Amino acid sequence: MGKIRRGGYVFLTWKGDHSPHHVHVYRDGRLVLKWDMENNVPMKGKPTNRILGLIAELRAEGLL
Repeated sequence: MGKIRRGGYVFLTWKGDHSPHHVHVYRDGRLVLKWDMENNVPMKGKPTNRILGLIAELRAEGLL
């Protein structure tokens, strides 16, 4: 499991989790978004520009 805190959110990924590769995004202990990293679409929840920007930063840094 990878756990990264950034911008008031917690980003979680699990090694060996089901396809497609995705990230769970939590705020205050509640799931706010489940993002499909392969197709760049939401699997659950509604993405905000802030969250999408943080995901882009984490990907550019090789953390997601």
